[in-house]
Amino acid sequence: MPYVTVKMLEGRTEDQKRALVEKVTEAVSETTGAPVENVVVFIEDMKKTDYGVKGKLFSDI
Repeated sequence: MPYVTVKMLEGRTEDQKRALVEKVTEAVSETTGAPVENVVVFIEDMKKTDYGVKGKLFSDI
């Protein structure tokens, strides 16, 4: 049973997340041979204040 975690900055709509889960599930199923019913996708929204890049908070860039 494949488990996939997608971490991304918050701000996506529910429709965008729905489409992401569908496409990720299809890709994992196709590449691993796992049935789509066994693919689990977790989405973790991150606040811009909880993410840093190049030594700065993303909210400051």
